[in-house]
Amino acid sequence: MPDPVPFSALEARLGYTFRNPALLREALTHPSYLQDHPEDTTHNQRLEFLGDSVLNFVLSAALFDQFTEDREGVLSRRRAVLTKGDFLSQLSLELGVDDALLLGSSEEDVGGRTRPSSLEDALEAIVGAIFRDSDFVTVQGVVLKWYGDIAKRLAANEHGENPKGRLQEIFQPEHGNNALRYDVISADGPKHLREYHVAVFLHERELGQGKGSSKKAAEEEAARAALGLLEDEAASDLL
Repeated sequence: MPDPVPFSALEARLGYTFRNPALLREALTHPSYLQDHPEDTTHNQRLEFLGDSVLNFVLSAALFDQFTEDREGVLSRRRAVLTKGDFLSQLSLELGVDDALLLGSSEEDVGGRTRPSSLEDALEAIVGAIFRDSDFVTVQGVVLKWYGDIAKRLAANEHGENPKGRLQEIFQPEHGNNALRYDVISADGPKHLREYHVAVFLHERELGQGKGSSKKAAEEEAARAALGLLEDEAASDLL
């Protein structure tokens, strides 16, 4: 079993130095590690539980402040993109968390160091550990540095979600293939800096609007807004 990298090397990549290093060690301890090391009694699942909530709050606040015109449903969908398992496991790899994990030999032998669920859990546990070691403002600053430009992160990860396709799937069975249409409201700016403003309609009912540097991007934003509207309406029906 390879030795994990020193915690100090990981701290440098995380951008945070622990006052209580035991918290970082706990965050990196996979449950399988205890099988080979019965003298250890804690693993990272409790910190993962805490970190999941802290991470969601940090990103909720960031999205609320950055996307001031988005409805609740759109904000929720965007937060889900930034907290879903495959995104967090990739972010964990970017930060080198995989090299510092404490794993049992059985988990190591089956490639557990790169298992997405283990990487996701460890990253959330690290968030929880930083919160316990400092305060909310500190962990907020650290996490947002990991994410960098949130708009770019979303653009890279929302691409495969196909919001127009999802919207079509919702209405096609009852309304047919041609019930939805996308109208260009405006196209402003010079050709190389054009911004399109598009609205999506179900027959004559407007469902949402979006803006983008191309008609396709604006249509996708409009579709996301429409999906958010539908989520809000569905939630209201449950109240």
